[in-house]
Amino acid sequence: MQKYVIRRLLMIVPILIGVSLVVFIIMRMVPGDVATMILMGPTGDMGARQADIEALRRDLGLNEPFIVQYLSWIKGMLTLNVGDSLWSGRPVFEEVIERFPLTLELAALSILISGFIAILTGVLSAVRQDTWVDYLFRAISIAGLSVPNFWLGTMVILILSRYFFWSPPLGYTHFLDDPLTNLQQMIWPALILGYSLAAVTSRMTRSSLLEVLREDYIRTAWSKGLSEKVIVMRHAFRNALLPVLTLSAIQLGTLLGGTVIMETIFTLPGIGRYLVDSVFHRDYPVAQTIITIMAMKFVFINLIVDLLYGLIDPRIRYA
Repeated sequence: MQKYVIRRLLMIVPILIGVSLVVFIIMRMVPGDVATMILMGPTGDMGARQADIEALRRDLGLNEPFIVQYLSWIKGMLTLNVGDSLWSGRPVFEEVIERFPLTLELAALSILISGFIAILTGVLSAVRQDTWVDYLFRAISIAGLSVPNFWLGTMVILILSRYFFWSPPLGYTHFLDDPLTNLQQMIWPALILGYSLAAVTSRMTRSSLLEVLREDYIRTAWSKGLSEKVIVMRHAFRNALLPVLTLSAIQLGTLLGGTVIMETIFTLPGIGRYLVDSVFHRDYPVAQTIITIMAMKFVFINLIVDLLYGLIDPRIRYA
């Protein structure tokens, strides 16, 4: 186990180096210049002299060779000090840390809601295959796959405000400061994301469980007279959980950086919205740092899931 973990950790180094290089190059290929946008405004309505633009570029360090800028940024990542945002002037990690709890809470709530819905509907669909229960839950899953998140979020706000004369409070309130307000702000985007994720996970749970239920040892359990609950939950479900766990881990990694649509619709100042704003403003240090952190989260989440395989299925051994 230790050798496997060490080998996987060593593999992370070239992966992150490759990600950082790709992100750095792509950000420099995006049309536009942050110095010009700062002096002339995002729409270019304000006037600015070329000499002032060049002076600001020198102050921001954008006139340095690309290799110097890259190495300086990598050094900042290793020392947890990548400098200040080119747009706001605040330390990048300070702004990321401020927004991370919101995105983490939204992702965690979405995964919990998704897991509850997916496991319940997936197991019932598999156990009651080709009955009205199965058809109903399959229809719900297909609807979740078909309806876009942005449309569903917009409809939720429209229905709440038009017919119930209420809308979620704007901004973000920490759970410890005001649990009720926090729940009002987070529950609707979490439900929408959770429902969309559950649509995929439910189908995976159903197909995986159906495959396990056809195994010989399950037929042996039936022949021994064990109850349906014991067979499904103690013998079949655990062995059907591995692909579901893999899919949930991928979804969690995506959610930690991909909640931008819900954060924008419900005006939540999270990591996803901050990333989009940084790309729009050509704020290179912010965009590069957030994307690299997302890559790190994906790598470590996948490692944790691989280690959990051995706990769920004792037959799995790591060399």
